[in-house]
Amino acid sequence: MHTLITLLQTPWLGTPAGFWLAFAAIVASLLALDLGLLHREEREIGVRESLWLSAGYISVAGLFGLGLSWQLGAQRGTEFFTGFLIEKSLSLDNVFVIALVFGATAIPRALQHRVLFWGILGAIAMRALLIGVGATLIERFAWLLPLFGVFLVVTGLRMLRAHGREAHAGGPDIGQRTIAWLRRRLPVTPDLHGKAFVVRLPVTDADGAPAGAGRWRRFATPLLLALCAVEAADLVFALDSVPAIFAITTDPFIVLTSNIFALLGLRALYFALAAMLHRFDALAPALAAVLVFIGGKIVLAPWLGHGPAWVSLAVTVGLLAGGVGVSLWRRRGAHPAQRSRATSSAETAAPG
Repeated sequence: MHTLITLLQTPWLGTPAGFWLAFAAIVASLLALDLGLLHREEREIGVRESLWLSAGYISVAGLFGLGLSWQLGAQRGTEFFTGFLIEKSLSLDNVFVIALVFGATAIPRALQHRVLFWGILGAIAMRALLIGVGATLIERFAWLLPLFGVFLVVTGLRMLRAHGREAHAGGPDIGQRTIAWLRRRLPVTPDLHGKAFVVRLPVTDADGAPAGAGRWRRFATPLLLALCAVEAADLVFALDSVPAIFAITTDPFIVLTSNIFALLGLRALYFALAAMLHRFDALAPALAAVLVFIGGKIVLAPWLGHGPAWVSLAVTVGLLAGGVGVSLWRRRGAHPAQRSRATSSAETAAPG
């Protein structure tokens, strides 16, 4: 027992190994609960269920952050909550792109959860790899961190200039381009084949007749195209989100846990937000302002210092709350006909 306690208390990347094991156990339990119990069968997820699931994921993340504050100190707990909030907010653009991908590939709502589940698993692996590389580079080349700050400032200013269009213009583009690229290089079935990503079918000639006895070939289905497009779009968004969290803290444990917890809840939140994200039109400039603030903070740190973590959290919460408030105020003052047109446009983008 004493040996086990000693191992759990042994630091690994600056954090006791027990915290890493606890985090891995929580993530594995959530994924097992989601796939094995809540969604054992392919079915459509309603808005009410989506909101409850999302609230559950956020609650788990909140309890985890409180545990960090209690065991590792308020500073690291505040950094976790700041990183989680920023990553969660930046992932909202992903919701719009995912809706476009599902529309382009005609994926019914009953099968969208399957794509999102495996997509999130891929995104977790991708973020872990990027964070590991980023942490190693920053540790060896400290001058890279200010470059991350400059990158965030430039990205935020680009988002502000793009206000009224998509905040991340590259996201929808990469999704559509990935689908088109795969269709040119892979044999793809015109229709879905249940929940299969790949199917084995007999080869036919131009008239649809069998090309030869015993000739079979593997085909990708639109479900696989959607999964690949979602993964490609997440890679684009990760180029913003990973530098953003490194601008908050370079602690590998805080960076990884805040990212993963934000990603885990994205799948559940998608079904509630896909049809109403258009209501928050002022959220994009608010997110841009957050990126400019975080990037500017890290660029000016050599002269002004990093400052307490709660300041970053307070500014981030204030900017995002302001974006939501302005969006709702504009929505309230809009003409009913304008609201109707906006709603119809969003429902066209969100499949199902």
